[in-house]
Amino acid sequence: MSQDVPPLPGSSVSPPPPPPPGLPLAPSGQRNIAMLVLSYLGLLALIPLVVVKDDREVQWHAKHGLVLTVAFIALSLAASVMTFLSGLFFFLNPLVYLGWLVVSVLAILKAINGQRLLIPGISEYADRF
Repeated sequence: MSQDVPPLPGSSVSPPPPPPPGLPLAPSGQRNIAMLVLSYLGLLALIPLVVVKDDREVQWHAKHGLVLTVAFIALSLAASVMTFLSGLFFFLNPLVYLGWLVVSVLAILKAINGQRLLIPGISEYADRF
């Protein structure tokens, strides 16, 4: 039978050893995951654009997310007008919404993994800002 003996009054328990040197704390993509996700959630992209000014990666994703949102709104309005003028295009709005959802999810996943989703036309326009 072994019993746990409490430490003597004058002794102290040693702290855990420090982490080995040379290991990175966390890549910048993992420190700002919430901001990267917000970058692709519509107008919520304004939050990382205003709050995190010192991280170029978050700024790039926030600008890209805003341009993507504006493009989505323009496509949605165009699809609505086409549907209103001619009842033949009733399927366009659901396709636009589905496309925006797929692109946003892909962009969020790539951003979390430290990559960028480049969309022809939209990415070039977002890089101008």
